[in-house]
Amino acid sequence: MWIVELRLSPTPERMAARPAHRERLTELHESGVVRMAGPLADDSGAVIVLDVPDRAAAEAVLAADPYLGTPGVAVERIREWTPFLG
Repeated sequence: MWIVELRLSPTPERMAARPAHRERLTELHESGVVRMAGPLADDSGAVIVLDVPDRAAAEAVLAADPYLGTPGVAVERIREWTPFLG
């Protein structure tokens, strides 16, 4: 699995793009690609947990999400995660 950490800024472009982003994440969740996702409590960032086999697959999921090219949204880190509880 992969953890994607986003840094968010309160731009009008980000807020306009967020509904489509959330819809896409919901579709990916239904297909098992996104395990969980959501903003940090202070809205300074967000976390997406992806269930994909490798970093290239994680990057492909992110590249297909136009929200991540929107002003006010930046990928801070992508890290492989090996949970032992689920």
